[in-house]
Amino acid sequence: MLDSQKHALVTPLLRKTGLLDTYNMINFRPVSNLSFMSKVVEKVVSIWQLNEHLTDEGLLPRHQSAYRKCHSTEKAMLRVMSDALTAADQRRVTLIGLLDLSSGFDCVDHSLLLQRLERTFGLSGLVLRWRTSYV
Repeated sequence: MLDSQKHALVTPLLRKTGLLDTYNMINFRPVSNLSFMSKVVEKVVSIWQLNEHLTDEGLLPRHQSAYRKCHSTEKAMLRVMSDALTAADQRRVTLIGLLDLSSGFDCVDHSLLLQRLERTFGLSGLVLRWRTSYV
């Protein structure tokens, strides 16, 4: 990625509006607004190249809904409801564990992420260098 495309307008946003102390900077998260061209390039690579590679190679979990064509949140919820109702019909207990992963990427070790992209998902060369540059 060109260095000119890495410039962003960073705005601090409160993590949970109305619930946190606005005088403590730890309660804010940085939100970067990238340039238009940077967003276009990101979209092209993400949708047309990366997702296509992951789909063609069968590297996405079967029931993953995020970032996939024809896999909406509604479809995921219908699947959960269907599984729960099927289990109830068979007199089995259903437990659902829900996790809030909205800040999940903030906790990811970037070197481990890049290593996994290379070893598990087969990204290499220019693609891996671009992703490394982006992260």
